[in-house]
Amino acid sequence: MNIRHFLDMDRSDFAVLDIECRGLDLAAGFQRDEASSRQPHFCATSAQAILKNPGVEICSMAKLVFGMNQSLDGYVDHQEFAPGPALFRHWIEHVRGLSGSVYGRRMYEVMRYWDEDRPEWSAEEFDFAAAWRSQPKWVVSRSLKSVGPNATLVEDDLEAVIRGLKARLVGEIGVSGPDLARSLTDLGLIDEYRLYLHPVVLGRGKPFFAGPRPPLRLVASDLIGEDVIRLTYVPA
Repeated sequence: MNIRHFLDMDRSDFAVLDIECRGLDLAAGFQRDEASSRQPHFCATSAQAILKNPGVEICSMAKLVFGMNQSLDGYVDHQEFAPGPALFRHWIEHVRGLSGSVYGRRMYEVMRYWDEDRPEWSAEEFDFAAAWRSQPKWVVSRSLKSVGPNATLVEDDLEAVIRGLKARLVGEIGVSGPDLARSLTDLGLIDEYRLYLHPVVLGRGKPFFAGPRPPLRLVASDLIGEDVIRLTYVPA
């Protein structure tokens, strides 16, 4: 997109734009992607900043991704199967690369296990804990009164909050929890589903998909470690 396109846009149009600026010092409304190995990464939503820096490039909004370990028959239960070394390393790198995560109450309470160091942990577990703690988190709950470090409680206006995050951030935002994923699916906000299939059949439990959804399209299948297949779907 060039500067002429910007001049034809209304003020409201700029509210949803993400701007990637390499090496530019924008006055306001920017976010730096510290995890990137490229040059500094910024997002700006200011029309004035855009017009003062005609070399900026448009980047897409953040992508909302729902992915979990599950059994072959579609149930998620962290107590029934544990990731092997290769998959666990995959999850460490995945969490490090996220711009943030949105949690339902139950999943957030499970994940708070990683908030405090434990003497029995391996080096990889310490790595995962460090990645998880450093990640911005938004917790969707009407029953919780407070949340832990680096977390923000979302009690209402879920759609507005998530649309705002997608507009302001770049990269990927993780979704954790089947019930939350169902709500976000109903709002048309999830961009990608990642099913990590383990060679286990449970016959009961919490399903990955907590409700029906429109057809999906398979875009990738990957072997992770020795026996886990990741299937990646997008809305058809």
